[in-house]
Amino acid sequence: MPEDKVHETEIPRSSAVRSAKMVSIPLGLAGRGALGLGRQLVGQSGSVVLAEIQEKTAEQLFKVLGELKGGAMKFGQALSVFEAALPENIAKPYRETLTKLQESAPPLPTRVVHKVLAKELGENWRDNFASFEDKATASASIGQVHKAVWKDGRVVAVKIQYPGAAEALIADLNQIQRFSKIFQLVLPGLDMKPLLEELRARIIEEVDYMYEAEAQTTYAAAYDGDPDIAIPKVVMASDKVLVSEWLEGKPLSQVIKNGTQAERNNAGIKLARFHFTSPIRAGLLHADPHPGNFRVLADGRLGVLDFGACNRLPNGFPEPFKNLLKNALDDDAQALYEGFKKDGFILPEVDVAPELVLEFLVPLVEPLRTPTFKYSREWLRDQSARVGDPRNPTAKIGFQLNLPAEYVLIHRVTMGTTGIFCQLEAEGRWLDEAIIWLPEITPSSLAR
Repeated sequence: MPEDKVHETEIPRSSAVRSAKMVSIPLGLAGRGALGLGRQLVGQSGSVVLAEIQEKTAEQLFKVLGELKGGAMKFGQALSVFEAALPENIAKPYRETLTKLQESAPPLPTRVVHKVLAKELGENWRDNFASFEDKATASASIGQVHKAVWKDGRVVAVKIQYPGAAEALIADLNQIQRFSKIFQLVLPGLDMKPLLEELRARIIEEVDYMYEAEAQTTYAAAYDGDPDIAIPKVVMASDKVLVSEWLEGKPLSQVIKNGTQAERNNAGIKLARFHFTSPIRAGLLHADPHPGNFRVLADGRLGVLDFGACNRLPNGFPEPFKNLLKNALDDDAQALYEGFKKDGFILPEVDVAPELVLEFLVPLVEPLRTPTFKYSREWLRDQSARVGDPRNPTAKIGFQLNLPAEYVLIHRVTMGTTGIFCQLEAEGRWLDEAIIWLPEITPSSLAR
C-alpha cells in the first residue's frame, strides 16, 4: 500500500482501538461498584469506600484519556481544568501523560502534506509560495505547521490538518459523551450533561479552520497597531489549511526557562492585558492558554497564536463573573453564596457554608488583594494542597460546586493563565490592571 494511503487512513482506522479503550471505563466502574458494595456489606465505611472508588475511577479515566489521541486527547485537555478538585497523586500522572503526548505527536510524511495542499489549494499549490519547507516546525494532536514564504514575499505559517482528524474527533467525542455518569462519580457536584455538550461543541470548532480563520481575523483587526499585543494576519484559509503571517519571537517556554525577571513580568502583564481586554475589544476569549501559543517579540509585544478554541463573548465578560470577583474581593461571603446559587454554580439540592465557598476561591482573588503580587509554583502548590487536603473542610467544596456550561472556557482560561503566571513567576500590579478593564470589580474599600 502506498505511504500516503497508509497515513491517510491511520486515524480513522484506529477508532476501533480507541472505542475499545473508552468502553473499558464503564466496565471498570461496574466492577469497582460491585466491589464497593461488597466492602460495605462486610462493615467498611461507605464514605471510605466511595473515596476509594472515586480515586480508582479517576485514575482509569485519566489514564485512558491520556493514552488516546484525536478527540479523546482534546477532551482530556479540556477536562484538565478540574484537576484542582482531584488529589495530586491522580492529577500529576495525568498531566505528565498529556505532556508526553503533546511532545511526541508524529509528523505527517511529506507526500501526505503535499496531497493535502493539492486538495485544498489546487494542483498548482506551489504557485502560491516562493518557498515551502517540507519539514514541520511544530505538530499537535490534530495538525502541524510548516514555515514558508508566500508569493508576495511574506513569511508565513502553513497549518495543515491531519487527514481524518475531524472524523476521528467526532467519533471519539460521541463515545465520551455517553459516559457522563462516570465523570459524575469523579466530580459529583457537576451537572455533567450540559457541560459535556458544551465541551464537545467547542472542541469540534477546533478542527474548523474556516471558523479559526474568522476568529483570528477578528482578533487581528481588534489589535491592529496595538503597542502590547501582536496577532498574525490570515493570508488564506480552506477547510484543512490555514496560512497566517509568521510571528517571529522568543517562545514563552523559553522566557519561563531562562528569562530575566523583567522579561517574566512583562510577559505576565501582557498576557493578563490580552485576556482582560479580549472580550471587550474582539468579543472573543482565546481559550487555549498554554506557553506554546505565545511569543515575546523583539519589541516586547506578546504575540498570540492558534485561535481554534475561542469563546464568543459579544457583550464582554458575563455579569455573574464580574459579580463573583467583586463579592470575593469585598470578602462578602453571603453575597457570593447567593450569587452562586442564582447563577447555577451551586445546584439547588446542594447546601454549603458561604464562608467555605469564599475560602475555596482564594487562588482566584488573592493576587488581586495586594498592591503587588508575585506568582510562584510554590504558591500554586500550596493552594492545590489546601483545596486537595481531605482533612480540610474547604477541600470538599470542589466536589460540591457546579460549573455552568457557559463558564467552561472562562474557567479553562482562568486556570490555564494562572498556571502560566506561576511558571513565569511573574510579579505585577494585577488589581490595577484588572480594574482598568473591569471597573465593576473595584473593591468597596477603594471605591469610597
